[in-house]
Amino acid sequence: MEAAERAIIEKYETQDVELRALWQQHQEFEKMIVKLEGKPFLSPVVEQEIKELKKKKLAGKTKLQALLDKYRQQEA
Repeated sequence: MEAAERAIIEKYETQDVELRALWQQHQEFEKMIVKLEGKPFLSPVVEQEIKELKKKKLAGKTKLQALLDKYRQQEA
């Protein structure tokens, strides 16, 4: 996330429950992915888990981006 996007999240997360939930979920998925990718050996099961987490993270980011776009338009 860019600094401008983080600023918008920080500004509106107290008012928007969905925005806050999506941001927290995004951060959790990122932590899980980093942890799994940091293993010295990735089994096929772990590789599949990483792929699934990345898909979920991307889906959440798409929703998060739509909310950020809405807030950007309000501020313009």
